[in-house]
Amino acid sequence: MLPKTYHIKNYDFFLILFSIAISIYGVVIIGSAKESVQMRQVAGLVIGVLFMIVISLVDYRFVLNFYWIYYFASLVLLSSVLILGSTHGGATRWITIAGIQFQPSEFAKFLLILFFSKFIMKNKDKLNKVGYVLLGLVLFLIPWFLIYKEPDLSTSLVFILIFLSMLFIGGLSFKIIFGTLAVAVPVIVLGLMLILQPNQEIIKDYQQARILAWLQPENYSNDEGYQQQNSIVAIGSGQLMGKGYKNNEVGSVKNGNFISEPQTDFIFAIVGEELGFIGCMAILILIFIIIIEIIRTGWNASDLSGTLVCAGVAAHLGFQTFFNVAVTTGVMPNTGIPLPFVSYGMTSLISIFMELGVVLNVGLLRRTDRF
Repeated sequence: MLPKTYHIKNYDFFLILFSIAISIYGVVIIGSAKESVQMRQVAGLVIGVLFMIVISLVDYRFVLNFYWIYYFASLVLLSSVLILGSTHGGATRWITIAGIQFQPSEFAKFLLILFFSKFIMKNKDKLNKVGYVLLGLVLFLIPWFLIYKEPDLSTSLVFILIFLSMLFIGGLSFKIIFGTLAVAVPVIVLGLMLILQPNQEIIKDYQQARILAWLQPENYSNDEGYQQQNSIVAIGSGQLMGKGYKNNEVGSVKNGNFISEPQTDFIFAIVGEELGFIGCMAILILIFIIIIEIIRTGWNASDLSGTLVCAGVAAHLGFQTFFNVAVTTGVMPNTGIPLPFVSYGMTSLISIFMELGVVLNVGLLRRTDRF
């Protein structure tokens, strides 16, 4: 039986509908990209929806009371990757238990959003004091470093943006924000200059090669830039309506196997080639609607922690979508990051639906004085 504070009219069926709709869209596209893994994605969707429903009925304020447990659990998960993880493509991001392979960093993002939601709320009156800013930064840097060392540069960048978004919503002073930017921008520029130097040891060689392939595609068209350039060709060739779902065209980038593992990081290229501009826009519009709905839920949350949970989830989906689309269209270097809801990956899909479960509960306990 639902608590008295829950009202079925506040249950966001709209968010559920659009989240499941885009996930089904993803299942369909995965069927074209690599049919052998399609049913696994269906299983991930079913499990994710079940988790979402269960979590949505548990008071998030009660859940957040155990925030330190979530923090240390995330550290255990991320540390276990470096010890027990399996390596693919030069990165150690996965753990296999009882024949089931999963990516701990996906669940860590969820746990850390919960942790920082409670941590920032508890310290909101002290958030602009140097000591607490440094404490928050240290607590952030420990799991961030573990993600970075996998190495998983793309997830580490998304994690930074999630953390900064939550700090901003939590009330971090503009003086601190602008002061940090004044220092960070030149440091980032200097860092980019350093990582492009021969024999640098800041990032892995393959990561440097991806950046160089982005800056000088004509010099890397046959190696590191090969996949990204083919992605751009695939999306452009689809034009407005695409070549058709599961088409048999000989000139198809997908049919020619010019993109390796197209069901994961480059799924957007398959959408562009087969369903065209309209198919791509359908995905972006659906994700945009979901993010707006999450932001609306956060705006009407009963307390700051609920707002911060929604801010973290919205930032996660928004920035990760931007990075994925930017990579597949050549706007930024290849970082290897999945498209939320659409790319193949049970861990990613389940963790996203778990995040949505908490958002739904925030909506169930929303304030009513803003309507």
